[in-house]
Amino acid sequence: MGRLPFIIAACIFIIIFDIYCFRAIISVFKKWKPTTKKIFSILYWSYSILLIIGVFAGIYLNLFLTLRAIILVAFFLTVACKMAMLPFLVLDDLRRLYIKVFRKKAVVKDQPISETDQISRSEFLVKAGLVAAAVPLTSLSWGIISGAYDYQVRKVNLILPNLPKAFDGITMAQISDIHSGSFYNKTAVKGGVELLLAEKPDFVFFTGDLVNNLTNEVRDYQDIFSKVKAPLGVYSSLGNHDYGDYYFGKESSPAKVKNLKNMVDVHKIMGYDLLMNDHRRLKVDGEEIGILGIENWGMGRFPKYGKMELAVQNTDDLPVKLLLSHDPSHWRGEVLKKYPQIDAMFSGHTHGMQFGVRLKEYQWSPVQYIYKEWAGLYQEQKQQLYVNVGYGFLGYPGRVGVLPEITVFTLKRA
Repeated sequence: MGRLPFIIAACIFIIIFDIYCFRAIISVFKKWKPTTKKIFSILYWSYSILLIIGVFAGIYLNLFLTLRAIILVAFFLTVACKMAMLPFLVLDDLRRLYIKVFRKKAVVKDQPISETDQISRSEFLVKAGLVAAAVPLTSLSWGIISGAYDYQVRKVNLILPNLPKAFDGITMAQISDIHSGSFYNKTAVKGGVELLLAEKPDFVFFTGDLVNNLTNEVRDYQDIFSKVKAPLGVYSSLGNHDYGDYYFGKESSPAKVKNLKNMVDVHKIMGYDLLMNDHRRLKVDGEEIGILGIENWGMGRFPKYGKMELAVQNTDDLPVKLLLSHDPSHWRGEVLKKYPQIDAMFSGHTHGMQFGVRLKEYQWSPVQYIYKEWAGLYQEQKQQLYVNVGYGFLGYPGRVGVLPEITVFTLKRA
């Protein structure tokens, strides 16, 4: 309920401002035929109403993440576009009011104002429309040209009070949400992997969504991601897109079972140690920590294949337990409530909606209205969660503000 008043207030603002913009546009194009005005009115209000309905549906119904992303990004871009128009419209109205008042005084003095001294509302609207349209158009276009493969290395100190001395200072890298079925630039993808390897991590986590729908999507990129190696190993988990649910449906079938088997085989071929409700003991100089990994565990319509009770078996003696779980909602939905022994969980899934602002001290994205934990490091009591915004992209073939991420952690005792 906390976000409902904000959403309602935003929608009311949009409706009021829509009326203002609509009247302004209609007043400019007075020469339109009645049929043209009618068609424009239908299209204008249909878009606005559908967008508002879409926002509520995207937040409160279990729509596909891609569809929700499109709706919410469209909503915030529309707001941004109209906010860009607002100063022009207000300024024009103020000028028109001033001219109207001044004209009355001028007429009294028999000094009519020349038509050339007046700035038409049409000119203001056209310029405002061009500017407003250019902002989202430019940003989205640039997001495709540059943002999709503009890999960012983020370095994080991960404080683990119970960390064995032998692990103090060891580095671990994380990538997530590769979505190889979306790629269109093999050279750029290879460049990202080279960036990761240049950091020389001691071990690596991959937290799911290797593909969009089918395992064979990774075929052309398998050789690239096979190059991801580390002295202490590469550990992986599955994401919601890796099971074939979005292609074969949720029910089991021979083709779907084969697709999942192929997925498991691909991880093995690439040298990734796939953890499916299981754990590994990572040993350095005689001391050990636990690496746990579960299958996808999501809220709402997302599948809950993960079984934490299996992953934590025989791990009580390990001083530190690191969990690979694709969906960050699992942290609040189950881990915090039932598994206090998990020191840190590593997720992806949100992509940061591939749109927003991400600075050192501030970040914002429409996805935060869906996921409380959507990017970066979070802590509650003694448990931590890191959400990687992804290596690849899905739906919109680019990124604006929230760039593809390679995270490098330095493990520290204090």
